[in-house]
Amino acid sequence: MPEHNPDRFWDEYDWERFLQDQERRTEKYMGLVEKYMDHPDRDAIIAREMGWTIGGNADATDWEEEVESAFEDAVSGGPVEEGDVEPEVFGFEKHPLYQQAIAFGAELDEMFANSEQSVREHPTVVSLREETMQTSAKLAAALEDEDFEELGMNIAYLKRALSTLNAALNSAVKLHGEAVIGVSQFELLRSRIFLIRDGIVSTMGEYRSEFRRRHGG
Repeated sequence: MPEHNPDRFWDEYDWERFLQDQERRTEKYMGLVEKYMDHPDRDAIIAREMGWTIGGNADATDWEEEVESAFEDAVSGGPVEEGDVEPEVFGFEKHPLYQQAIAFGAELDEMFANSEQSVREHPTVVSLREETMQTSAKLAAALEDEDFEELGMNIAYLKRALSTLNAALNSAVKLHGEAVIGVSQFELLRSRIFLIRDGIVSTMGEYRSEFRRRHGG
């Protein structure tokens, strides 16, 4: 991550460059995990390839445990907190835009639930479902900061959500063109995608206006 200048806040372009770098590192890490999954020196190899170093005074056991924890989180999808009784409700879950995306995903699942296996496993159907899930995940990242202290980051994630949503629209168009879905199904998908897309564009405009109000420019 570039040095954070205390005299200026990162805008959406600063955050975009940072997120791209993080994605490249994540892809590299997951590739190493897959490659060295069963290697006896897995942790040390991954650490070396990722450029992680052990300080002269660091405890090797602590370092190994930290790498092991990171490995397990990557494989399982994240750490699990012990003693949790009720799931925490995050701010983004209450946002109408996120709720629309989740509802669209559920509607999409229902649409293909009774379809033939060849349709459910059609590559473009799989892509459409993945793009819809990615849109929801990116919206969660964009809307999770209830105080909006880093509006540049929020905008960058909204742009990413818009990109995956546009990919979902392209997938829907392709499915209709190949007669995998009918006219009524296509119109339903398109209307839902346009509704969410309009919401993203509107929210981006609001955030950009607020960023200019706070920081000028």
